[in-house]
Amino acid sequence: MLPRLSLITLLILLPAVVTAFLLQNSNTCIAQFSKASLYSAANSNQVMSAPRWFQKNISVTAPSRGCHLITPDINKAIKGEIATVKIGMANIFVQHTSCSLTINENADPDVRRDMEVALNKIAPASWNHDGTFKHTMEGDDDMPGHLKSSLMGVSLNIPISDGRLALGTWQGIYLNEHRDQGGWGGGHTRRIVITLQGQSQ
Repeated sequence: MLPRLSLITLLILLPAVVTAFLLQNSNTCIAQFSKASLYSAANSNQVMSAPRWFQKNISVTAPSRGCHLITPDINKAIKGEIATVKIGMANIFVQHTSCSLTINENADPDVRRDMEVALNKIAPASWNHDGTFKHTMEGDDDMPGHLKSSLMGVSLNIPISDGRLALGTWQGIYLNEHRDQGGWGGGHTRRIVITLQGQSQ
């Protein structure tokens, strides 16, 4: 009977003993944790600098309607600024409603030709004449251009790694011109805003 009572007593007292032990050592644990956190923060400040921001505005002239590779234009515009960024993000934004940006193959020009053919099948000019579209006063390429712009998108986010855009080997930046005359401006000159943000080298 005595061993059973002793076991019951031990089970009753065990939580109280553990709680007392934790309370006695809590100040030491907190102090050690705080010291480690401060040490980590101090070290991180030595490694990481404050984020830096850059912004460039450029104009790119598309030679014709269709999909055009503009990676060299983008790289040239941000060459000096991006070289100072160790890790970050680039946003590329085109300020128009009848063109778009995308990333796709940079090698075979047939890809860009096929993209234009496919887009024309997705949003055909014939929709201006069969009652599909109501916004038709600006030409057969206008409303299809608006639709293609929304489908493809007007901005890109590309990681920056070690002072360069982290594009894959076969990836290139396309400017997709969806109009024959480039909208109200005449021709195919498109304004692009490039914003860089990241940690310095």
